[in-house]
Amino acid sequence: MIEKLAENLLAWYRQTARDLPWRGHPDPYAVWVSEIMLQQTRVDTVLSYYVRWMAHFPTIAALAAANQQEVLNLWEGLGYYSRARNLYKAAQIVVAEHDGKLPADVKALEALPGIGRYTARAIASLSFGLDYPVVDGNVKRVLARVFNLETPVDTGVGEKEIWRLAEEHLPAGEAGDYNQALMELGALVCTPRSPDCAHCPLAAECRANALGLQTERPVKKPKVKTPHYTVAGAVIWRDGKVLIAQRPEDGLLGGLWEFPGGKCEDGETLPAALVREIKEELGAEIEVGEELGIYKHAYTHFKVTLHAFICRLLDSEPHNLEHQAIEWVEPHILPDYPMGKIDRGISQDILNG
Repeated sequence: MIEKLAENLLAWYRQTARDLPWRGHPDPYAVWVSEIMLQQTRVDTVLSYYVRWMAHFPTIAALAAANQQEVLNLWEGLGYYSRARNLYKAAQIVVAEHDGKLPADVKALEALPGIGRYTARAIASLSFGLDYPVVDGNVKRVLARVFNLETPVDTGVGEKEIWRLAEEHLPAGEAGDYNQALMELGALVCTPRSPDCAHCPLAAECRANALGLQTERPVKKPKVKTPHYTVAGAVIWRDGKVLIAQRPEDGLLGGLWEFPGGKCEDGETLPAALVREIKEELGAEIEVGEELGIYKHAYTHFKVTLHAFICRLLDSEPHNLEHQAIEWVEPHILPDYPMGKIDRGISQDILNG
């Protein structure tokens, strides 16, 4: 089965593989950037970001020489901003310690910020031709179905079993194509819902397909209810400028700019929450005026509904107590400051107002 599985999968991939800009690229940096962008993000979304990124930062040295705000601006909209910050930090390390070239060694790759077990092996196999398996969400789904795994794949035991299967069935000398083929199959054919088993090159080898269990694999742990937070944000004006604050580097959306505010506590009204938050964050007193808008966004582990209000200061000067920096900016330069989706929505409404 091992030889047949690899043979069928590779034949299918070499006939049907998508023409993606990082495939066959001579520079391992291209694979690295693509793999980081593709974490928890669809290929269709990544394509335009990837092309723009490589045009702006064509080499590791170019990325290392940039400033972080420039990097975050280019990444804006892709989400999971720690990926961009880690790419930037890792590029500086590669320039300083590896002569500007990604090391062809899994342990050395894993020592770089943002490169874990999967990404290191993807770079090693796709760029350097080394015999390492990879396991991402697509690979988990394909292997869980082919081998009819009953263990939840999002547990330590399940993860270990998937990695074992991936390594056991890896064809020597063809890891790059084989790994991409597994991922491609999961993306295009062996999809989460309604897998196209009739056109799958592994249908004859797939145990779940033989048993009619393909839609029940992979098994996962029961989902936990996603928490929802109600948040208030302040659009504070003074002399034609609006106040924005830079989020702490090590937190959610680290390094991005926002309109200050925070979560409502139980039994607290939105205006009361905003007055309290601005006092805590900026040491300032505000008067809360009309509501500018309501903005919603779903993060990985929680959801947010933010109510933004037009506010004015009450004879007090805001101070930077909890942020990296605060700035008064004219509305027309708000696009120059990297922001998360909700704050970008607020800034666009300000510009359109």
